[in-house]
Order: sequence, then C-alpha cells, then structure tokens
Amino acid sequence: MVKAKYQDVLNLGEELNIQGGNVSEENGVLKVTGTANTQYEKNILWDKIKEIGGENPSDIMADIKVADETVFARHTVKSGETLGKIAKQYYGSASKYNAIFKANSDILKNPDVIHPDQELIIPNL
Repeated sequence: MVKAKYQDVLNLGEELNIQGGNVSEENGVLKVTGTANTQYEKNILWDKIKEIGGENPSDIMADIKVADETVFARHTVKSGETLGKIAKQYYGSASKYNAIFKANSDILKNPDVIHPDQELIIPNL
C-alpha cells in the first residue's frame, strides 16, 4: 500500500539515476536508500517525499547519500538560459548568479555570455 503512495518518489529516483537504490516495506513503513549525484538531486527527492507525505512523514524512511558533495549541482546550459535564470532554479534567487559565475571563471569570461552545452558547476552556498 505505502509503496503505491510513494510511487512518484520511486519514479523520480529512477529519473535522477539514483545509484544503489533499494526499496523495502516493513510494518507499513517504506524504507528507501540510495545515492544521489548531487545535493540538489537529493533535495528534489526530499521535496517529492514531503509533497506526498507531509513535512514529517511517518510511513517512509529515506537514507539518501550524496556522491559528490563538492558541488551543489552540475548544470548543462540550454539555449535561452542566463546565469540569473539558472541561479533562480537552484537557489531561488536570480541575484545569486555571481556565485555561479565565480565558480566557473575557468570557462566563463563574462557573466552575460554563456553557451548551450557548457557544463557549469553550481557551487554550495
């Protein structure tokens, strides 16, 4: 029963390519383990868990590790994006674009010029 309730979480885990994922059900509690690539992906998974189960769900226990803690996320630039738009996606604020610019100063020379397919580091703040 509880597995069906959280099926969207399990589907999201597959989409995010969570490594070593394991799901079991015990006494009406769903136990989920695995490793996300970045903290951002772990946060997305937890947001989905809370969306379904509330702030402190009692019917799911998730132990999600993070493979790469040196960055918050990695982002491949898509056509039409700006650093401000990317900053808003990851940090909720376009004004934090400069943190992304500084973290990628090896490939970016101007915060107003980014190109599709560039892979940017989204730093931990």
